Amino acid sequence: MLVANTILGTAFPIQLILGGLAGLVLAPSPTLATLPASIQTLAGMVAAAPISLLMGRMGRRAGFALGGLMTLMGATTATQALYADNFVLLCVAHFLMGAGWASFQYFRFAAGEVVEKKWRPVAISLMLSSLLIAAIGGPQLFIAAKDILAPVPFAGAYVATGLIAVLGLVPLLAVQMPQPKGSSQDTPARKFAPRAALRRPAIMHAVGIAAVSQGVMVFLMIPTPIAMVGCGFSEDTAGDVVRWHIVAMFAPSFFTGFLIKRFGASTVAITGLIIIVAAAVAATLGLSAMHFYGALIVLGVGWNFGFIGATAMLDAAVSENKKATVQGANDTIIALVSTICAFAAGFVVSSLGWVFLAMISGGVVVLALGVLFADRARVSHT
Repeated sequence: MLVANTILGTAFPIQLILGGLAGLVLAPSPTLATLPASIQTLAGMVAAAPISLLMGRMGRRAGFALGGLMTLMGATTATQALYADNFVLLCVAHFLMGAGWASFQYFRFAAGEVVEKKWRPVAISLMLSSLLIAAIGGPQLFIAAKDILAPVPFAGAYVATGLIAVLGLVPLLAVQMPQPKGSSQDTPARKFAPRAALRRPAIMHAVGIAAVSQGVMVFLMIPTPIAMVGCGFSEDTAGDVVRWHIVAMFAPSFFTGFLIKRFGASTVAITGLIIIVAAAVAATLGLSAMHFYGALIVLGVGWNFGFIGATAMLDAAVSENKKATVQGANDTIIALVSTICAFAAGFVVSSLGWVFLAMISGGVVVLALGVLFADRARVSHT
């Protein structure tokens, strides 16, 4: 499972870089350059719940295999879009790849299902740490492959993404995971179970922290290549910044799980939000390469603590028979927030600039922290 997650995860940073740069090549207006990346995030929202339910009925392996297939289809379609100079087709391609990536998000939950409960935070964290290899190799593969099919820009990188999807499917053939437990047919009470569960404070806080961590990360990260190119930096430098951002997202995973065991998931998650605020402040301080590198690296660490902490909070709060529906609802909400942030990022960075985008990011997280602490105070007094 670790090998499959590592291979398939290599496509993630490539897609992040391509979403903005290929969009910039084909978009009829610079304002629409981030639309493919935004649609990719939208696809995650649409696909999250159905894929979770599919895994609940047919098993994790079936869902992961479907994700690999959709990634392959998306990469092939994107290559065709570049050759045909077709922006709409590029958006369709990123929708398919986004749906594929939605299935890979469940590797973190699958890791927690094969260990004892007390070790679940560590297993979740270590599963995400496997993406460190992807974080290092993905952008490097983008740089090596993007001009292979020159003069068509970036087509080679999409072909590489398709090859990654094929290779990632191979280890899944040998993966052994718990089979889904049979469940009775849905009753009205079961159909509304996710809504009732999401109103529980523990689950509400977990979903909220994960959504803010992911959404603000997307809001700052997606327009980074465009902002850097606009500041005169090369595409390779922009890709390197994204690479180190993704390294920072996953490298702390080697010890995040142990921090959760020591200090608690909630403490680690809230610390992550505070670190994201620090990243937003750093991004407002200048437009040099050092400022971009520093802000995106700190942002990655904050995301790691916030997202993994929130995932552990959710895992501890959800009962076994509600996992498929609540996890699907959780990832749908996260994807919805990320989609809004992704769509807004392109408009904000093109019309108001990078510094203003960073200020909005910090303000949103500060507001979220205020709401979280106020709600905790309200619950403690009831």
